[in-house]
Amino acid sequence: MLPPFIIEQIRKREEEERKRYDQPHLELPLAPPGPPRRREEPDEGKRGVIIIEL
Repeated sequence: MLPPFIIEQIRKREEEERKRYDQPHLELPLAPPGPPRRREEPDEGKRGVIIIEL
């Protein structure tokens, strides 16, 4: 059997958890997410590597 003070601590923790979960919550009416947007690709022709020797 557990000592009474430990039982009381467990009881307090359970009450605190219940209070957290029992709090009312507000649901906001949000519009459903739209289709994912495609990112426009930059012009592939102007890409490259430049090597500069000093």
